[in-house]
Amino acid sequence: MILQRVQSQVTMSVDKTRSHRASPDILCTLGPASLDRRTIQRLEQSGATLFRINLSHTKVADLARIVETIRGATQVPICLDSEGAQIRTGEFVDGSIHLRDSTVVRAHFRRVPGDDRNFNFYPIGIAELLTEGDFISIDFNSVLVQVIAKGPDSVKMRVLQGGLVGQNKAVTVERDIPMAPLTDKDRDALELGCKLGLTHFALSFAGRGEDVAEMRRLVGDDAFVISKIESLSGLENLEEIAAASDALLIDRGDLSRQVPIELLPQTQKSIIRRAKAAARRVYVATNLLESMVSIPTPTRAEVNDIYNTLADGADGLVLAAETAIGKYPIQCISMVNKLIHAFERGEPDGSQSSLDAVSLLVEPHGGRLIHREAGPGDLDALERLPRLAVAETELMDCEQFGYGTYSPLTGFMARETLESVLDTYRLPTGEVWTLPILLQAGWENIEGLAIGDRVALTDEQGTVYALLDVTDVYRYNLEDLAERMFGTTNRQHPGVARLVRQGDWFLGGDVTLVQPLPSPHRHYLLTPAQTRFLFTRLGWSQVVAFHSRNPPHRGHEAIQMQALEQTGADGIYINPVSGLKKPGDFLPEPILLSYQTLLEFGCLPKGKVVLGSFFTYSRYAGPREAVFTALCRKNMGCSHFIVGRDHAGFGHYYSRHANRELFESLGDLGVQPVFFETVGYNGETGKYEVDRGQSLKMISGSEVRDTLRADRHLPDWFMRDLVQEVLLAEMKSGKPVFYE
Repeated sequence: MILQRVQSQVTMSVDKTRSHRASPDILCTLGPASLDRRTIQRLEQSGATLFRINLSHTKVADLARIVETIRGATQVPICLDSEGAQIRTGEFVDGSIHLRDSTVVRAHFRRVPGDDRNFNFYPIGIAELLTEGDFISIDFNSVLVQVIAKGPDSVKMRVLQGGLVGQNKAVTVERDIPMAPLTDKDRDALELGCKLGLTHFALSFAGRGEDVAEMRRLVGDDAFVISKIESLSGLENLEEIAAASDALLIDRGDLSRQVPIELLPQTQKSIIRRAKAAARRVYVATNLLESMVSIPTPTRAEVNDIYNTLADGADGLVLAAETAIGKYPIQCISMVNKLIHAFERGEPDGSQSSLDAVSLLVEPHGGRLIHREAGPGDLDALERLPRLAVAETELMDCEQFGYGTYSPLTGFMARETLESVLDTYRLPTGEVWTLPILLQAGWENIEGLAIGDRVALTDEQGTVYALLDVTDVYRYNLEDLAERMFGTTNRQHPGVARLVRQGDWFLGGDVTLVQPLPSPHRHYLLTPAQTRFLFTRLGWSQVVAFHSRNPPHRGHEAIQMQALEQTGADGIYINPVSGLKKPGDFLPEPILLSYQTLLEFGCLPKGKVVLGSFFTYSRYAGPREAVFTALCRKNMGCSHFIVGRDHAGFGHYYSRHANRELFESLGDLGVQPVFFETVGYNGETGKYEVDRGQSLKMISGSEVRDTLRADRHLPDWFMRDLVQEVLLAEMKSGKPVFYE
């Protein structure tokens, strides 16, 4: 049954005549650290072009299950890597042994329970080919022994250099030992791999062209065969091996057991040149980011090695232990990807932009982060400009235009743009944009203004915050606009009520920010450039954004953690709105204080959360605003965005599935929505679950507000006692907590 399911899945075709990729390939070895759906998907998203299964560490009996796991997560091709003509240590009872200097040990021809006196080499029986006087290096030269006698069932060896030896570790005899290119296990695995529909295979320890031909006889002429150069015979016969192969792979680890390590760099360069001369792709493996097996950052030597390997002409890089058993598989491939981008960007010219860190974050909407702040020339003419007082909400919009949060918008919408957004959910240039961003005014305030004028936008006290270069002056029927924008003309809807309170004339034009509005929590108001800098510095490439206008209750916390788990993102950006809202809503200060308290008390996962505020106001425009808020977080560098059932809505004006329907109708936005239905607390399981008809205790934001106003406490399962204590203390001290 497993075979039938696996065989039915789509496999990627092999184009053996393809031209060189614009970017080098990244081959990732899968193992205990990465053989799960979410990690595999993250590796693919981070640039993996081939997933490698190492038969030296995989049982044939597990192969079908592993292939099914990989194919259940990705369509990236799978490469089966043979054991090949290699001697390894056998199994040890305790997993490893310690060989002491000057002791005598035995390598048995038949299987024995391995300990520090008696053990096996693999393949079983290979020890029979050893002869008296042979020097044998074990576990990458950590141990050296010499054969001193050969008996009917074992060889005796004296330990010349002792040390710790692990099982299934490389063994090198200081002379050629004739071995078949494929083990019995290899043949069984290759046969099964072909039945599973695999098309990529790697031959370990390729020594001559006939070795490759033997593998081809088993996997077929259409298979993509990678021959690994990791022995002296492979070096000597490289041209005939290349002629029989589709690609070569330099395994510097095993090669270093036969080539002096000081000669490895020039040997690598030579192999790459010879592969290029033979018109074959060539990959480089081993110790690319070895330090990142256990720590999250590479050494300077490692990044230099990778850069120089790319400069040598390598077509691909191979991550082995880094992604198979290391602690940081996603960080490793992200680092390789950044190094590839840096290499392709070319040498820096000394300018600041050429020395900016390479980022793997999503591109800003429209491809470029808008930046429109006033320069000296703009300020010199400020006193001569006509002035227009506008509401604080419009000045907030000006700030977001200036910092690029609304990219690709550069200012308030002209009529053509407004009509396009209302009719098609797109800008006239084709980019998705769902929410009108408008500057309303009464005719008495704008009479005399014309297209081409520059206007200083001020608050009610006359302080200038932005400049508007007028490109359109137009009138619009507010009833019609409300119906098309909000889906209703009901004045009970706060968005409609705000729209119809203002004038029916509109100004369109580009905005230049003069200064941001004052704010008591300005340090939380991170610009898109700042969030992108911060996420890159933290090593994040995928970020989930959480939009909120309330303090955190347990339902919020559950959704945040579930979104992190589902997406496999590096972190979450908790980004509550801090602008004006409707009466009864929470003010921004207590919301931010609540989240900051959770962070300080360690209630949120360490190193996985950034808190920042979004200086905008709620329009209550339902699905249109849900997409708009997602695009704003995309500009901040977020790859995923949490969308709740009533996100950005009000009352019952929008259907339960309206948000999901609009997102899905718009296609790929470059930011992935993460949808959640209502979440409640299951008292029987002690977990927070999506409501599917089971018995749940529901969590309501309005109940939070009502309970706090009454100076009462909610159960801890509803909202943490810690958060309630903070909010009640603010209220008792006389500080405002709600908009009144």
